[in-house]
Amino acid sequence: MSSEIRVRPAAQPAADGAFITVTPASAGWSYVGFEALTLRPGQVAERDSDGRECCIVVIAGHVHIRSRDGEWRDVGGRPDPFSGTPDAVYLPPGGRFAVEGAGDGAEVGLCFAPAPNGGVPARRIAAADVPATTRGYDRHERTVHDVLMVSDAAESLLVTEVITPSGNWSSYPPHKHDRDALPDECLLEETYYHRVTPADGFGIQRVYSDDRTLDETVAFSDRELVLVPRGYHAVAAPPGVALYYLNVMAGPVRTWAFQDDPALAWTRADGATTDLPIPKEHRS
Repeated sequence: MSSEIRVRPAAQPAADGAFITVTPASAGWSYVGFEALTLRPGQVAERDSDGRECCIVVIAGHVHIRSRDGEWRDVGGRPDPFSGTPDAVYLPPGGRFAVEGAGDGAEVGLCFAPAPNGGVPARRIAAADVPATTRGYDRHERTVHDVLMVSDAAESLLVTEVITPSGNWSSYPPHKHDRDALPDECLLEETYYHRVTPADGFGIQRVYSDDRTLDETVAFSDRELVLVPRGYHAVAAPPGVALYYLNVMAGPVRTWAFQDDPALAWTRADGATTDLPIPKEHRS
């Protein structure tokens, strides 16, 4: 069994508020970078885009954002990630940008991916324009906020949020996207930045491959990051605990084509619940 799945705990915040930082080099892959920051009012974090596009997701609170492509003030507004859809700003590569804590401060996710063709024009992604949709059924029902998915303009980045109620599963049925084999499947690296309520709770994430050379189950706590380089993956919220995660995905082609675990693909069927008879071939 390999040890590929890494849980990055929150560190003591740096001078600019960063408490989790992942680069392609530190992750051992090629595309996805991610940072989580907490910013006090007036505290500023500056970054060089370095050929990367960036989606700045305001997880909670308010920020002001400045770049060569424009300035956006009072971005954000929700008090916590469980309360509605997020405000975000998309920035193409080129020069430095700054994120400043406003109001009572903020928690922010910086989502990075390569943009060798220059990305697309900068824009604010207003919370009112981020759809909140229900996905799944019964104990794998969850709410999805598509911040920057395939129908939204970008060069490489895919960004979404998921709220998983107490006792439910998400990223379910377990699915994978680790082969560059379109149209059936695409290669996408992925990070999961988790928030947990209550904050002293925990969540569970399993990642595994068909041949089980990768088969790991990890527990994560509030403000921890799980890196998923390959394999089927799913997330579970224990009773009494609700989960939020911010997903960042990127790969050689900007699309979202995945394969379900064949043993559990039947659970994706509309209305499939634990009250329905288990298919004959899956009975013990």
